[in-house]
Amino acid sequence: MSTGTTAAGSAKRSRTTAVSAWESLFRAQVAVMRTLAAEFPTRDISFNEYDVLFNLSRQADRSLRLRDLNKHVLLTQPSVSRLVDRLVDRGLVTKGPEPSDARGTVITMTDTGFEMFRRVAFDHMRSIAERVGTRLDTEELEQLAALCDKLRGDA
Repeated sequence: MSTGTTAAGSAKRSRTTAVSAWESLFRAQVAVMRTLAAEFPTRDISFNEYDVLFNLSRQADRSLRLRDLNKHVLLTQPSVSRLVDRLVDRGLVTKGPEPSDARGTVITMTDTGFEMFRRVAFDHMRSIAERVGTRLDTEELEQLAALCDKLRGDA
């Protein structure tokens, strides 16, 4: 067998392994997300509304530019805009012009929104811990977080 044939075979195995790993990761993510959505602890806000509040809560001033928020949530830009408008109507966030760019929009969580987020977060965290934390030990959880950060380019 020539070296070229071995390299081609190795590249094919590497692609197959990468695709298999992706399929496993994707299917695990879908299964976990479906369970968490089904077990979501409230009807006061939706799972996607919670995701927006969660991302805002991680910011020092509880604010994000709309375009940056779009990068963090699992929705399309038009869907995020409509969802934000619903949150504004309910007094959970405010929407205003970006000071450095009048074309931009800044979304800020209100105190009411933060209280809603905190109330739901504790129960949601319990559900996550039960779904994920009981299946993996601490070392595996740390390894999973590191691998996911690496895949996102955060490592």
